Amino acid sequence: MKNRKSIVFLSLAFLSATFHAQKFEKLIQYVNPLIGTEKMGHTYPGATVPFGAVQLSPETDTISYELNGKYNGEVYKYCAGYRYEDKTIVGFSSTHFSGTGHSDLGDFLVMPTIGKLQLNPGTASHPESGYRSRFSHQNETAEAGYYKVKLDDHNILAELTATPRVGIHRYTFPKSDQAHIILDLMAGIYNYDGKNVWTYVRVENGNTITGYRQTNGWARTRTVYFAMKFSKPFKAYGQQNYDEKQVYKGFWRKFDQNQNFPEIAGKNLKMYFDFDTNENEAIEVKLAISPVSQINALENLEKEAGNVTFDQAKTQAQDNWNKELNKIVIKGSDTEKTNFYTAMYHTFINPTTYMDVNGEYKGLDQNVHKADGFTNYTTFSLWDTYRTLHPFFNIIQPKRNGDMVKSMMAHYSQFSMKMLPIWSHYANDNWCMSGYHSVSVVADAIIKGNYKGDPEEALKACIETANKRNYEGIGQYIDLGYIPAEKNGTSVSNTLEYAYDDWAIAQLAKYLNKTEIYNQFIKRSENWKNNFDKTIGFMRPRLADGSFKKDFDVLSTHGQGFIEGNSWNYSFFVPQNPDELITMMGGKKKFASKLDELFSMHLPDEFFADTEDITREGIIGGYVHGNEPAHHVAYFYNWAGQPWKAQAQIRRILEMQYKATPDGLGGNDDAGQMSAWYILSSLGFYPVAPGSENYSIGSPAIDHAVLNLENGKTFEIEAINQSPENVYVQKVLLNGKEIKNFTLKHSEIMNGGKLTFYMGNKAKR
Repeated sequence: MKNRKSIVFLSLAFLSATFHAQKFEKLIQYVNPLIGTEKMGHTYPGATVPFGAVQLSPETDTISYELNGKYNGEVYKYCAGYRYEDKTIVGFSSTHFSGTGHSDLGDFLVMPTIGKLQLNPGTASHPESGYRSRFSHQNETAEAGYYKVKLDDHNILAELTATPRVGIHRYTFPKSDQAHIILDLMAGIYNYDGKNVWTYVRVENGNTITGYRQTNGWARTRTVYFAMKFSKPFKAYGQQNYDEKQVYKGFWRKFDQNQNFPEIAGKNLKMYFDFDTNENEAIEVKLAISPVSQINALENLEKEAGNVTFDQAKTQAQDNWNKELNKIVIKGSDTEKTNFYTAMYHTFINPTTYMDVNGEYKGLDQNVHKADGFTNYTTFSLWDTYRTLHPFFNIIQPKRNGDMVKSMMAHYSQFSMKMLPIWSHYANDNWCMSGYHSVSVVADAIIKGNYKGDPEEALKACIETANKRNYEGIGQYIDLGYIPAEKNGTSVSNTLEYAYDDWAIAQLAKYLNKTEIYNQFIKRSENWKNNFDKTIGFMRPRLADGSFKKDFDVLSTHGQGFIEGNSWNYSFFVPQNPDELITMMGGKKKFASKLDELFSMHLPDEFFADTEDITREGIIGGYVHGNEPAHHVAYFYNWAGQPWKAQAQIRRILEMQYKATPDGLGGNDDAGQMSAWYILSSLGFYPVAPGSENYSIGSPAIDHAVLNLENGKTFEIEAINQSPENVYVQKVLLNGKEIKNFTLKHSEIMNGGKLTFYMGNKAKR
């Protein structure tokens, strides 16, 4: 009886979902996952679902992280595994980062082939020497939740789709008695000898295998379990072990493990599965992953995709995307919609679900935990995403963002060092970038009412993280008010970012009526002043004796105390107190002139030639939009009393840095940060200082938008007379009442209503 009731409930839920889906506009037609796959965007074109654990996508090469004992700069191009510029495909892997500037993952590479079995990948110039294949973009399709490509060398059509935890492959073969599907457990992104710690494969029956892969990469202790099921039994199977020979051989040597042997283990394994195929015969492969166990991987597969065909899974994935995209409905040209909805697509990829269908996941303590009443997430690129992505979620994905904060709190409680995440994935913190920006995300979510946990415990976690004296100069920062240049190569940017984070903690303390804590951290938030050299008007490295570093270049990005930027960009990094920064720089007029110079100057190539994540395409004057530290800077014109300049520069950035082409992103998308900037700036407002209720008003680049909020209300935005020429705001009304301070509050958005911009081609001074 219980099962029957469950079936009735699920049927009703399905009918309800179908009913609501009928009201949705078909917005997935405007998503182009190929945007950002060329040059510096580092996005991938493959199949995933919103915030899914699986990102099933093609790899176009197997570049090693190491070359002659040193870092191989070429590997940077393959952070997402795929480059639009390449002409060959190596295979299709289950896990990828989107838009990052460092990498890992690329687990469980699968490749279909025909003819003589080859287990090496071959080379790009001679793909026939291995299992890779040439392909053409003319025979490639990338959609939200679906990817298709013709593998020319094997005459195989490859199609990909996904559920949250299962990647589903469909390979349509020609007639052959030598058809193979290869599972390369050695392959990975940012790979090097020794990255694989151990791999294991168990053949469960004639069409199902399970196993795991343990790696030591960006995530130091990472194990991913899998279950793989073929729609057709394989006629034979085997493996090749590429481990170095060792003295101890054990007694497994009694068996011939290379062919049809059901239990394989080693550091470097490749498996193959043989089939006879008819002309145009399709073989489906379902590959589920789990952070916990092979049993959980099998359960994930059966619960999400056990009785689902490829086409059904594709439809479900695309319906899920369409539902998420309909949270904002805009009017505009097809190009504008392509840019906008591809940006939304990219913002809804990360963070990723990190738990099985039964709620279990592996924590930082390497123990198994269960998410109680929330979805546990990973892939927190916080140095990037605290700025715009998480504030965007506080409007459009508030429940998910609340769960993301719960995930950060779980990270804190399980971590031996008792810190919130810095840059975390797969039960690891990889410590990439600077600041402790999780405190900004936590404070912003609580202040905006989206965190349902204990705010007092969250504040405690923020304070403990901010007081971790042995982490990247925090001790000196607390004692001296800055980090001495002799102690840290990114001393200035670290000090500036810590100061902002301390301000966010102060705002949370104020919200919770913790006056003493507020006073302590609001004072710390002024530490940015200690790196400001009034004699030159720039942020500058300071030595332990209190003097400023003499050998200093405001344009250089190397050896000057900044991470991924120079003093010209970082000198404006005081989002928490622009009024005081303006005073320090000589007042509004001088400050505006300095902004003018930033956007109009010429930055010679020599100043970013050796910085792999900055290229000419991502630069406007000296303003580097292709990196994050100055993303708020155009909006500072509002504080300088010249908002029309903010409006002009914002529209200039939108036009120059975002295009509906594979090379359409001016820099790494950075887990959705660049895309989130595009969305909010296109809508006409931006969170200059997350942790505040305030958004700074800019210049909307769309004619009309409706935000369908989770609370059931709608917030409408209309830009009357908006066009590429009419970028200047003449007047802005909220529910018919004029806004004169260029500030919009979060509560005003969430209460629903209408924001009306009147646009023109002349600046209103």
